[in-house]
Amino acid sequence: MKKPILIKFGQRVRGLRKERELSQEQLAELTGLHRNYVGMIERGERNPSLSNIEKFAKAFDMSISELMKL
Repeated sequence: MKKPILIKFGQRVRGLRKERELSQEQLAELTGLHRNYVGMIERGERNPSLSNIEKFAKAFDMSISELMKL
């Protein structure tokens, strides 16, 4: 069963990625993460570590707290 917080975070990442007109592959390149992992995050299937959350925040040029405004 997927946890609501993971689904919300995934939706946030997907929304920001689409706003910036990035593909999952482009976002993966910016974060240094695998494209499959990015997709799993967006679908709420993975629980990202704090260091990976920081990578997403940097890729979106925002603070962690801004990224976490779910």
